[in-house]
Amino acid sequence: MKKQRPLHLAGAIIAPLLAFQFQAHAESASPPPAAVTAPAPGATEAVDLLERLRALPGVVSVVEGRTRIPGTRFFTLQFDQPVDHEHPEGQRFRQRVTLLHRSESRPVVLYSSGYNIPSVAFQTEPTYLFQANQLTVEHRYFWPSVPERLEWEHLNIRQAAADHHRIIQSFKGLYGSSWLTSGASKGGMTSVYHRYFYPDDVDATLPYVAPSSKGPADVRYVDFVAQAGQDPDCNERLRTFQKTALQRRAELLPLVDSTYAPQGITFDALGKERAFEFAVVESSFYFWQYGNASNCATIPAPDAPAGELFAFLDEHATIGFSFGDEALDFFAAYYYQAATELGAPRYDERHLHGLLRFPREDRPAVYPPLGVEKRFDHALMPQVERWVRTQGSHLLFMYGENDPWSTNAFEVREGNDSLRFFVPAGNHSSLIYMLPAAEQKRALDTLERWMGVPIIHYPTAGLRPGEPLPFSYDIPEERGMR
Repeated sequence: MKKQRPLHLAGAIIAPLLAFQFQAHAESASPPPAAVTAPAPGATEAVDLLERLRALPGVVSVVEGRTRIPGTRFFTLQFDQPVDHEHPEGQRFRQRVTLLHRSESRPVVLYSSGYNIPSVAFQTEPTYLFQANQLTVEHRYFWPSVPERLEWEHLNIRQAAADHHRIIQSFKGLYGSSWLTSGASKGGMTSVYHRYFYPDDVDATLPYVAPSSKGPADVRYVDFVAQAGQDPDCNERLRTFQKTALQRRAELLPLVDSTYAPQGITFDALGKERAFEFAVVESSFYFWQYGNASNCATIPAPDAPAGELFAFLDEHATIGFSFGDEALDFFAAYYYQAATELGAPRYDERHLHGLLRFPREDRPAVYPPLGVEKRFDHALMPQVERWVRTQGSHLLFMYGENDPWSTNAFEVREGNDSLRFFVPAGNHSSLIYMLPAAEQKRALDTLERWMGVPIIHYPTAGLRPGEPLPFSYDIPEERGMR
């Protein structure tokens, strides 16, 4: 995406991802197989792997890239998919997939991005823990994994689950060991939906910070955010900041122009005033999504200079990179899903009565794609939740205690051999790595049992200050879903 700082795209659940930026619209598609450079003489194993990848059902392109992860090779592939799996004779598209390869005898982690994917090598937490191969799958309708003709009615969780099912069935012809699906935020949700439709495809699923919202304006988020962090004083200061920003909008609005106009960022879809107001309304949600109580001291006082107020707002809501036209268009597929199946939060506006010019308008349906029918399916998410609660097995959910998305954490039954953990004071960046020692050991022991493969146990629990993560997971740098 556009910058290395928090980005909370409007209405979007952020995908906790990687220590690099997503690619821009202008990146070219992967070259055809003929563009792959032949390995040096004597590299028969390399030739064999390339040929085996090309021979897998559905694979139409393979390009080998560079990797800095020892003992791995990295490939970008294109996988042929029907737009409508119930009518495969119809329109088709190429779905981008990357592969971090260690060995055909190692386990596989299929990591669902929920959005688009980068074309650089990385490994997620479960990939590191199992020293596994990793398939990273770009979600349908996220550039460049888009059909020539956008048939929006086929952008749904059933079709996306079928995409993943076909990829898994194909790659099982190469990797015969155990399989785990994973993903963070919207990617974690995607991994749950795949298991709902195809419960026997893999051995285990590890969704991170994956909510289940009821409706396009789920009111359950309101009280959670109002009380987040168990710090009443901090939350009252956040509400005061929001009121102040709206009361002083005449001073702050010109700063939107002076900040973003030089960068060519426009606000034609929402309008500058609506974009500003939505950012203010959502700012407390974002504050807790990726922050913590230690950030409360940074909340500006009501009499702070306008520049200080705007800087705080833009730090947490990144107005241009969340509500600007290019960002909205880039994530149109997410907004469509949120407006039709996934749902979204209602934001707390109770304390802003009389200050809002666009009350209760901040819903997924007002975002792109415009001019497209968006009818919400109120029955679908409760059905998925019921399956997870009553039948879902070998599911291990990770959440953060203070993350607003944990309001609607999936419920599991240990009797079904599924588990759920909350990182104390954790936010939308929560990992197994951050659990207390006893819970961390239980989580890792359980994953090891499910997968039947030895797992790497961290030497001590918790995230040690100054110690680098042993895997790629730079949460604050890339945000997509809210």
